[in-house]
Amino acid sequence: MAIQRHKGLAEDVYEAVFNKLMTLDIVPGARITVDGLVRELEVSHTPIREALGRLEGEGLVVKTHLVGYSAAPQITRRRFDELYDFRLLLEPEAARRAALRTSEENMAKLRKTAASMGTLSNSRQRQSYSGFARLDAHFHDQIMEIAGNTLIRDTLAHLHTHFHIFRLMYHARITEEALSEHETLLAALSAGDEAGAEHAMRAHIERSRQRLLQAFA
Repeated sequence: MAIQRHKGLAEDVYEAVFNKLMTLDIVPGARITVDGLVRELEVSHTPIREALGRLEGEGLVVKTHLVGYSAAPQITRRRFDELYDFRLLLEPEAARRAALRTSEENMAKLRKTAASMGTLSNSRQRQSYSGFARLDAHFHDQIMEIAGNTLIRDTLAHLHTHFHIFRLMYHARITEEALSEHETLLAALSAGDEAGAEHAMRAHIERSRQRLLQAFA
């Protein structure tokens, strides 16, 4: 599908390629040719290379000397376990801290993100899948922002755990369980319940881990 030319072209090209990666239109490990994307999106080489550079920084694209670009390989079971172990070390404690720092303003932002995820979960369109992954990452990042530890927030964002994990489960249904777990977490945060927020985040991550293990079956 051609991209319309306007001042937001670079961002639109990035979104188009990101969506292809997240919905497995470009499968893990597949070669990505700049010329091919130029023809498909009907844009010049410059925004394509900019988009691929951003995606390389997010770990979704790999650039190899004298070979070019390819989609990052799917994460291994070992990497999957490491990512979840890492999240369990950091995110429950961050949720506990966030419960002490919540305000009406940041709770409103969290609820808006959660509501948007609920809307997308009812869609069967492939495009909505990458949007759901992006919102899920944003939801967790918002909690990390409220918690107030910039190092933890930046470290989790740098790993881009949600993008890699969501690529695993494209063929699995987007579960209502995840949305329900977010609601439990929101309730604890809104009430300033430290222990409840920590427990809700831990339970959410552990259940997410179990849901995705099927990808390695």
